[in-house]
Amino acid sequence: MGIGIKELLVVLVIAMVVFGTKKLGNVGADLGKAIKGFRSAVKEGEDDKKTAEGDDEALDGVVTAKKNEKV
Repeated sequence: MGIGIKELLVVLVIAMVVFGTKKLGNVGADLGKAIKGFRSAVKEGEDDKKTAEGDDEALDGVVTAKKNEKV
């Protein structure tokens, strides 16, 4: 069964009566900012992971000392 449009409208009307429209607007804006921040953090984490995986590939190979460098 699930929640239909009528049930969602009833819940929205009850929330508007209890909290008021101004407070609901603020909650909606705060929720939107939180979701945006979460998405950017997830994207940043994926970019860091790709960068770290790329660094591993660059380190594969033989390391030799330079001619002027003492070992």
